[in-house]
Amino acid sequence: MPKLSDTMTEGTLVAWKKKKGDTVTAGEILAEIETDKATMEWEATDDGVLTEIYVQEGGKVSVGEAIALVLGKGEKAPAKGAAKSAEAPAAPAKSEPAPAAVASSAPGTTAPVAANASRIKASPLAKKIAAAGGIDLSRITGTGPGGRIVEADVRAASGGAGKPAAPTAQTAAAPAPAAIAAAPAGLEDKRIPLSGMRRVIAERLLASKTTIPHFYLNIEVDAAPMMKLRADLNSALEANGGTKLTVNDFVLKSVITAATKVPSVNASFAGDAIIQYGSVNLAVAVAVDEGLVTPVIRDGQTKSIFQVSSAVKDLATRARTKKLKPDEYQGGTITVSNLGAYGVETFSAIVNPPQALIISVGAIVKKPVVGPGDQIVAGQRMNIGLSADHRVVDGAIGANYLAELRKLIESPALLLL
Repeated sequence: MPKLSDTMTEGTLVAWKKKKGDTVTAGEILAEIETDKATMEWEATDDGVLTEIYVQEGGKVSVGEAIALVLGKGEKAPAKGAAKSAEAPAAPAKSEPAPAAVASSAPGTTAPVAANASRIKASPLAKKIAAAGGIDLSRITGTGPGGRIVEADVRAASGGAGKPAAPTAQTAAAPAPAAIAAAPAGLEDKRIPLSGMRRVIAERLLASKTTIPHFYLNIEVDAAPMMKLRADLNSALEANGGTKLTVNDFVLKSVITAATKVPSVNASFAGDAIIQYGSVNLAVAVAVDEGLVTPVIRDGQTKSIFQVSSAVKDLATRARTKKLKPDEYQGGTITVSNLGAYGVETFSAIVNPPQALIISVGAIVKKPVVGPGDQIVAGQRMNIGLSADHRVVDGAIGANYLAELRKLIESPALLLL
């Protein structure tokens, strides 16, 4: 069972896509695995035969335990009982796993692998970040599939975004309150067991609300200029066969740009320090059947509104079809939750730790407003909420950030510069 997220301790084998005795090739889907954050497709990294299946559908397995055995040509199964131990020595690898792979198909390869100078298993993004920061990958132990070094490992080694800081006296979780028993279930009631994702959502949001001092700010912005520019741009895009921009695209780009103007909000609390991130890695809340995932648009400050639009559409589609890779929903520095499409006008979101800020976006509503000359006219208004970790973001900083956000939404042509 691979470690597919920084907080994952076990996974659930949802469905096998191959059966015992089937021939598999690298990149083929072997099974679906539910992690603590998403249900993901598990790919084979090598060619071979699915010789053994150790975990049946619905089974829960701790990270590091073997769930199947794939043998290549000429390979033999390990001694009985040895295959199920993640500490069993792995057979020498024949080739570097493809970067897109999300799990190793051979037992014994899910434990962290010590890197060496000639052969370091790391994702392309991890290598890029390490090269830019002068970080020696051989000194990092990977937490990705097969011990592969992922972005979060490199950022953690450099003190950047990736993993939450270890709890300190100030951040340690409060003692759990006594459980309140649910009302007895009746004949027409259903008891629905928590999925891994829903359980972790419950744990993380409880920790957020009980250990992070939240505060909330709200503004109402004039959405008419944004709607007019969007209509003009979409007319031109449609005429040229381009993809239309959504209201959310404008909001996401505004949130990113405002964070470059007020970088203090693009940060997290680290016990004895505040980490202020150099890149705006925007996490976007996407509803899926099992709950909620937050895929990340990386280095948002370098992307145009059109690139942001393309990225979020791709990430959202793959989140709903279970195609996201683990490093695509980790390492966010600010989150946006938009419920406008559901008709919700205003709400306050819960901070997504270890981030310090989450922006909530409501629906655009037509309403009477005071216009030029104090005349009552029809307007288009949108409510935006800010929820922040008060250990990192003070009220004045949050207000400055919302002022920048308002300016960008009400003067959207600035987003095209």
